[in-house]
Amino acid sequence: MFGLPLAFTTPWLLAALAALPVLWWLLRAVPPAPIRRRFPAVTLLLGLEDRDAQSDRTPWWLLLLRLLAVAALILGFAGPVLNPDTRQPGRGPLLIFVDAHWPAASDWPQRINAIKGHLDQAAQAGRTVAVVLSHQVTKDDTPVPQWLSARDWRARLPGLAPVSWDAPYGVAPSWAANVEGADTVWLSDGLTRDGRADLLAAFEAKGKVEVLQPTAPRYGLLPATPQDGALVVEALRSVSGQGATLSVQGIGPDPTGVERVLASAPVTFTAGSTRAKAQMTLPPELRNRITRFQLTDHRASGAVTLADDSLRRRRVALLTGTQSREGLELLSPLHYLREALVPSAEVIEDDAIPILVDAGPEVVILPDVSSLAEADQKALAAWVAEGGLLLRFAGPRLAAADTGRGVEDILLPVPLRSGGRVVGGAMSWGAPRALAPFPETSPFFGLSVPEDVFVRAQILAEPGPDLADRTIASLADGTPLVTRKALGDGQVVLFHISANAEWSSLALSGLFVQMLERLAVSTRPGQIKAQALEGTQWQADRLLDAFGQLGPGGAQVGVDGPQLLEGARAEVPPGLYVDDDRVLAVNTLGPDAQMSPAVWPARITPTWDEMGAARPLAPYLLAAALILGALDVFASLWVSGRLWRRSTKRAISAGIVAVAVLVAHAPDARAQSTDATSRAIDAASTVTLAHVLSGDAATDDVAKAGLLGLSDQLFARTSVEPAPPVGLDLESDDLALYPFLYWPVTDRSTQPSPEAYGRLKSYLAAGGFILFDTRDAGFGGESTATRRLRSIALPLGLPPLEPVPHDHVLTRAFYLLEAFPGRARGPAWVEAAPPNAERAEGMPFRNLNDGVSPVIIGGNDWAGAWAIRSDGAPMFPVGRGQAGERQREMAVRFGINLVMHVLTGNYKSDQVHVPALLERLGE
Repeated sequence: MFGLPLAFTTPWLLAALAALPVLWWLLRAVPPAPIRRRFPAVTLLLGLEDRDAQSDRTPWWLLLLRLLAVAALILGFAGPVLNPDTRQPGRGPLLIFVDAHWPAASDWPQRINAIKGHLDQAAQAGRTVAVVLSHQVTKDDTPVPQWLSARDWRARLPGLAPVSWDAPYGVAPSWAANVEGADTVWLSDGLTRDGRADLLAAFEAKGKVEVLQPTAPRYGLLPATPQDGALVVEALRSVSGQGATLSVQGIGPDPTGVERVLASAPVTFTAGSTRAKAQMTLPPELRNRITRFQLTDHRASGAVTLADDSLRRRRVALLTGTQSREGLELLSPLHYLREALVPSAEVIEDDAIPILVDAGPEVVILPDVSSLAEADQKALAAWVAEGGLLLRFAGPRLAAADTGRGVEDILLPVPLRSGGRVVGGAMSWGAPRALAPFPETSPFFGLSVPEDVFVRAQILAEPGPDLADRTIASLADGTPLVTRKALGDGQVVLFHISANAEWSSLALSGLFVQMLERLAVSTRPGQIKAQALEGTQWQADRLLDAFGQLGPGGAQVGVDGPQLLEGARAEVPPGLYVDDDRVLAVNTLGPDAQMSPAVWPARITPTWDEMGAARPLAPYLLAAALILGALDVFASLWVSGRLWRRSTKRAISAGIVAVAVLVAHAPDARAQSTDATSRAIDAASTVTLAHVLSGDAATDDVAKAGLLGLSDQLFARTSVEPAPPVGLDLESDDLALYPFLYWPVTDRSTQPSPEAYGRLKSYLAAGGFILFDTRDAGFGGESTATRRLRSIALPLGLPPLEPVPHDHVLTRAFYLLEAFPGRARGPAWVEAAPPNAERAEGMPFRNLNDGVSPVIIGGNDWAGAWAIRSDGAPMFPVGRGQAGERQREMAVRFGINLVMHVLTGNYKSDQVHVPALLERLGE
């Protein structure tokens, strides 16, 4: 309208504006001007004061004020809309094609809103619609689009989601050529991709094409690489924009295994550049706990790179009590082991077994050790049984000793044959022996054996029924070269040759380092070669979704090792893959990835619905008319001289209150509804328990019923009189009004937005409390709900946690408790006590946290135990018989203690309560 992005829903009402000049004339003519008449008796009234003054005409500014109020009413009722949709509704089928690879994840909610808008338009025009995601068109036999009504597709929108990898359009152009004629709305992700031009031409051949594309840049992260002791991460962006912040996340030291931010660094792009590097130097303790690198505020798998063994420096212990002869240091087995391990592992050396074991290594290496003291042997065996790896090498000392001769030694994988085992003795051959190809059952399977690797001497294994099963490498004549056995949760491995070049040339080859890597003794930094993964089979342990969250691997089939290096795709989704003790990360972006903006022909002008969304102006105009009307009342009273009378003052006060209420509740696009305002007032005036809406109706109903049951028990047993519980949306509701939040976490719980996380952090910092409940019968397991909880809790920066200690205030806040069951009986975790917390003199309890633990985490399904039906009966059974009812009672008591702890803090830790508590405890 008039060149402005403005339209009206009922434009015929604008004709009423033509009546404004008539209204001006009427207001000026009424009342009529007085006529001057001379009347002698008027002289009797001279000198009298007229308290009621009345203007002969309405002032022009008051007329203007009234005309503006009337004009605002007319315009408001005409329904003005800013940025209206000026597109002409089409006819016939409508195809909505969505780029749904990982770049679309960062603005996926906006994409869904754009799809909804087009579906609404299609519904008004009666058009059939088909919504197709780009990753669904992958094969020549991809089915034709499913043409449904717009209403049916709106019901399916919650099930649409992007994938965590990228791929060219491939067969999409030929697929589009076989689609029936239809107009197309293409939601592009803004990145270039092979096949775009052909796909656009195929769509244009069928009908009109409209392209929606955001203008914000896309950000990506390449895999981290170690360089000169530091970790270097390179970030990408599609077009110029703001910088980013790189966060390094890893497992914290507390037993919960929750990821935490270990370090962060800014990523600064130079002007016009689309690449930037960030470098971090971390101590081995932190570096070995790294799980991921992530660009904060960018929720996409491409902005995440997972860490695997290539970044980890294993701690390896070398026993130095068997040094080689003086003057031959370069021929010592320790020299060869150091050269192989130092570039990729943290090496610890000592000549005492207890010192090496206490250092916490993952591998202990004994180079040519003939015998050990009984105490050292027991200590080393116990360490291996707990999951350690003992790696032994033969040599002249072991060959000359009687260790393992004819009997099985606990620290040797196989018994050894008696007799001389030195060069030139009975174990010598006429010619050196080559290595045989590694069998499929060997961890070395797939490694190529160099032709120049020969063995000149070795220690022989005693033949036995287990020898074949324990042999993982052998010579060409079948003689065992490397043997292995399990000991508890750990392993004992023996190389039947020396670690130096005295008995073989293996230590001089790259195969030696590769064999150590396959045994998880060391990891090589840098990019892994495909040859090193030949013959290995990997299983998906954790998979990355498009929004950058790790989930369970599920029933993913095994993947051949070399395929992991071919990049993320549908057959090999991004995530963590395992092979025995080794972990390999497949990231969304490979080391050679590029991010280039999409280029469209001149005839295509991409737009973005979210930037020009229609905005109704009627609420603002009606509110302005109301305010102008109130000003007219004041101005009229002032002109007539009645503004400061006592009765008028009372009327003005009442009018101010009424106007304030009306203005506060005036329709506004961003104002809260009356129900929300009323709920906020109720929550601020009394204690209200709240639960976080999970998106699943059944889960939310149980949570609300549980808090209702707990509120009833609080009302009946304590002085707390809670209001009815409410459900909160973290994205929109104010959390500060609720002292207690119950958060049921399921395997489908969604990740809050960065804005929601900001409100959650402010809520916890201000003294708020959250009860996380995975409802999986015990926190700390490997259930999908527990994994989802870890990803949700990570950005909150929670303090270290520990199981509720027996002297925590929670055990005596109202009832004396020893356990905290719900429908299940499992541990509950609270903020860990300070390390210096001590028991004060004369008190049976330590002086624990000064305040309230910000969170309690568990999986006992407390809401299920508290939940009641509308008739007041329990909603779910708890256990069986009297024991079950007793467990329900303990669950209720825990809930009461929890609320009292939240409301009173460390009140019950005060020494004044100790006598009464001791009397109740019977001490």
